Amino acid sequence: MKSIVSGLFILISLFTFAQDGIQFQDIPFKDLVAKAKKEKKLVFIDAYASWCGPCKMMEKNTFVKKSVGDFFNKNFVNARIDMEKGEGREIAAKFGVRSYPTYLFLNGEGELVSQNYGYMEEGMFLLMAQDVNSPKNAKGSLKERFAKGEKDPEFLINIIKLNSTSDFEFAKKASERYFENKNKTEEFSKDEIGYLLYFLKSTEDPNYKTFVSRKSEIIKFLPENSYSDFDHQLILSKVVAQSIDEKNKKINEDYFIKTAEPLVGKEEAQIKLNQTKLAYYEQNANFPEYEKTALEYYKKTDSFEPNELLKAAWIFSEHIKNTSSLKKAAEWAEQSVMRGETSENTYILAKIYFLTGNKEIAKNFAEMSRNIAVQNNKDASLAEELLKQIK
Repeated sequence: MKSIVSGLFILISLFTFAQDGIQFQDIPFKDLVAKAKKEKKLVFIDAYASWCGPCKMMEKNTFVKKSVGDFFNKNFVNARIDMEKGEGREIAAKFGVRSYPTYLFLNGEGELVSQNYGYMEEGMFLLMAQDVNSPKNAKGSLKERFAKGEKDPEFLINIIKLNSTSDFEFAKKASERYFENKNKTEEFSKDEIGYLLYFLKSTEDPNYKTFVSRKSEIIKFLPENSYSDFDHQLILSKVVAQSIDEKNKKINEDYFIKTAEPLVGKEEAQIKLNQTKLAYYEQNANFPEYEKTALEYYKKTDSFEPNELLKAAWIFSEHIKNTSSLKKAAEWAEQSVMRGETSENTYILAKIYFLTGNKEIAKNFAEMSRNIAVQNNKDASLAEELLKQIK
């Protein structure tokens, strides 16, 4: 009888202990948001991966604490979601989850109001949660508050940080309002300059005026030649847009050079034209034009980074049939292989050699690609398939 009572006591103790920590809801994401909206709470999501050591430590050391459980169970709708399984993949993509553990806090509209990272002890974790649960995050939808004209700098910076990857246009508008209302006598910080440059895509953007008028502050953190290069890219972006003939899916080269050269000089205008043509013709699957442009642009291979040349070589290996063009692409791939052999660059080189009829050399590089892939626990199926074709 004594042993039965003792066993029951242990079970009750374990059950009570389990209830001390955070009570996580195992329900779909849309239901989490709906529940939070109904209860006027925020959603807390522990975004984890099954292999993540710090995630397991949070589960073992922090989530189980009574103080943590009391606060989170009272103030949040809680969930733990594996970001590499099921709808976790969509959540990770939507909110830009790239490291683990990540802590997502959402309002009842499903909007991100705070995002934090890494292993935290009980005290730090609670402080973080208390800050997130402050009245400022209970005022309603971020977009509603923004639409009503809220200008609080902290509010706008929060939108910028939280939405730069998941809702770029919203974050961009917040940056424009932030810099429009920035105190003109207050110098920019390094972070502010980062926000300014990140969202600046064109000379038509409202923030371009700030970029020009505050140059002296910006070049304290950014070398002046980098500032000039960035400015030229902004100026040329408009020229690029106006040079695209969407009807015929081509670039109007004469217009581009005529317009760009007075702005940035002949050499830079020609470089930008070639880069634009390569990107546009690849995007529109116009590989005859891509081939012609790449052969001209990459004449002097020593002037380019091996990875850039390798990308062009890969596109040639997939879409170009002309033997002389493929032989040039082999030179590009060789530049990458000489820098350091990988399963990717040796495979591309092997494929190009195979397409040009050099089966023996192709076989050697295909075997090398397969072996490197196996050694690094990577997929070797492409190299295996190529070896079958060679035989």
